Amino acid sequence: MPIYEYQCESCSHGLEALQKLSDAPLVDCPECGKASLKKQISAAGFRLSGGGWYETDFKSGKKKNLAGDTGSSSPASSSGTSTAS
Repeated sequence: MPIYEYQCESCSHGLEALQKLSDAPLVDCPECGKASLKKQISAAGFRLSGGGWYETDFKSGKKKNLAGDTGSSSPASSSGTSTAS
């Protein structure tokens, strides 16, 4: 369930609410009692770190297409000429 942030336009009270996606937005401020809560746009409450998911994660054997493989067919790697001076 996502956590939504709200702020009251009357008294500037802020709060967070754990709600289902199908739940109606909150409107009544618990601080002043007025129906002036507005949902805020905020960043996600979690961060994905690490290497991530790759196409190689579920492959087996020699079917792994890793970046920088010697079997790549890019023109730069197969030209056989050197650009170093």
